[in-house]
Amino acid sequence: MKVRTLPVAEPRFVRRFLRLTAARHRGELGKVLALYGAAVSSGLVGPWLLGSLVEDLRHGTTTGHVTVVIAALTGFILLQTFLTRIAFRAAGRLAATVQGEIREKFVDDVLDLPIATVESADDGDLVTRASQDSETLRRTMQLAVPQVTEALVWIVLGIVALLVVSPLLSVALLIILPPLYAVNRWFLARAREGFLREAAASSGITDGLDATIQGAATVESHRLEKDRVLRAEQATDTWYETMRYTLRLRTVLYSTEEFLYTLPLAVALLLGGYAYSEGWVGIAEVTAATLYILQLMFPFETLLDWVGTLQQGSASLGRLLGVSAGAGGEDAGKEAPVGAQASGERVAVDAVDLSVRDLRFAYEDGPQVLHGIDLSIGRGERVTIVGPTGSGKSTLARLLSGTYAPQGGEVRLGGVALAELAHHELRRHLVLVSQEQHVFGGTLRQNLELAASHLPQEGGPEGGDAALWSALATVGATGWVQGLPEQLDTTVGVGGESLTDAQVQQLALARLVVADPSVLILDEATSRLDPGSARELERSFAAVLEGRTVISIAHRLHTARDADRIVVVEGGRVVESGSHQDLLERGGAYARLWSSWI
Repeated sequence: MKVRTLPVAEPRFVRRFLRLTAARHRGELGKVLALYGAAVSSGLVGPWLLGSLVEDLRHGTTTGHVTVVIAALTGFILLQTFLTRIAFRAAGRLAATVQGEIREKFVDDVLDLPIATVESADDGDLVTRASQDSETLRRTMQLAVPQVTEALVWIVLGIVALLVVSPLLSVALLIILPPLYAVNRWFLARAREGFLREAAASSGITDGLDATIQGAATVESHRLEKDRVLRAEQATDTWYETMRYTLRLRTVLYSTEEFLYTLPLAVALLLGGYAYSEGWVGIAEVTAATLYILQLMFPFETLLDWVGTLQQGSASLGRLLGVSAGAGGEDAGKEAPVGAQASGERVAVDAVDLSVRDLRFAYEDGPQVLHGIDLSIGRGERVTIVGPTGSGKSTLARLLSGTYAPQGGEVRLGGVALAELAHHELRRHLVLVSQEQHVFGGTLRQNLELAASHLPQEGGPEGGDAALWSALATVGATGWVQGLPEQLDTTVGVGGESLTDAQVQQLALARLVVADPSVLILDEATSRLDPGSARELERSFAAVLEGRTVISIAHRLHTARDADRIVVVEGGRVVESGSHQDLLERGGAYARLWSSWI
């Protein structure tokens, strides 16, 4: 079963993001590197002191001199431990800061995603990115990155110290660098794609389990238990195969590097002994060089331990940043082009119209749903779109709201193509309210204030409450909200008071009143209410619609009767347009729908 996923950021995009992040935190990064450099330098003094002590002992020295050398060695070891601790904590703080920025960016990017993009991916993909990929990145940033940074500083300064002490004995270390480079290049060329496939397969497991849990009643009533178990097993087998692939990569890498790490010390001892016997180097150089090579094995081992985690972290970062790619690639999060911003300024609240020209759309791998629709809706006009089930009404609503992008033609708001408007600018003027609404875990006040960012703050909390109560009164929700234990401060949603479908819909419409957009698109917004409640809500809502451009998608034809204009859609085409009475007199498609409804 193919897993549908959101985009994954390309490696060059990830590298660019990391470069920009490093530049933004250059001060903290410089401090971390300086601390690690000082710690490593303290540790590199030890082999030089011991080499000199061995040479002194060979030629004869005093007990006092030995004591001084041991005391100095102990002091440098303590200094190294102290500086390493400070450096590790500084690196951890920097990593936590960057990780927090990445998480905030991920949340912002998810909220900026068009609904159509979210719907194109399986639910498990976004959940896995927010949980598993976020946790993998946390482990990489807070554990792997500080230790790898220290290891790299050790390797660079250790090789420099080795070259200074004895260029000849440095050959013992340098002979393993080419094969180390080759095996790591082989691993890195394959690991990222392997870990991405593993993450995608894990998303498939999450999506399947989520669907089974959400549809537990349906699974039980239709006896689908075996089918769901089989699907879970298939998803697990797919994940297992991808995991085996990455495991094979790591097995080759680790076993090769473990073998290579045993060579330098043996070569150093053999080469050092021979060079000393030939008089090419002294005993101090042999001792110091051997100890430096021994020291360097530990940071190499650290790299070996964490290289797989780094690749997993890189893949997870690509998946988290890929959400931004889904919202616009490398330009995600940037302001809209100057032309778009300038055009957006012309879309004033008191001068808005909506026009559609040659609009065409088809879902992925499916036939065309809309066929060249032309439509013009003037400022303040109330238009109701009707048609039989499957005619394309809801698809048209999502295209008019900018949720879906047309595959042909365009939708213009105030003379500006929707594609040219920044997302936040578009939503200031145009809002879609569908039959699917969500109550966020939190207080009723917080649910309403999601749409209240534009409200003036002069009135303080009481002034803000007045606007919220006014919105609730407009949609007829004052009664049941006043009956809640803490009214606006009552917790609703997950872990709070349960709301009926009618109350959820009223809350959604109250949010709409608070948002105060210029253009409203109502896609069967009252469909979850019983007919009596729906009529009452529609009557109370009439005052809010006054003076606005309103487009309603309706199955209940009584809601169309009071519209300024009714647009009839059949087979993805506009077949009729006019007032209720005009269309009845024509005796066409609308008259047939009305007759069936009556």
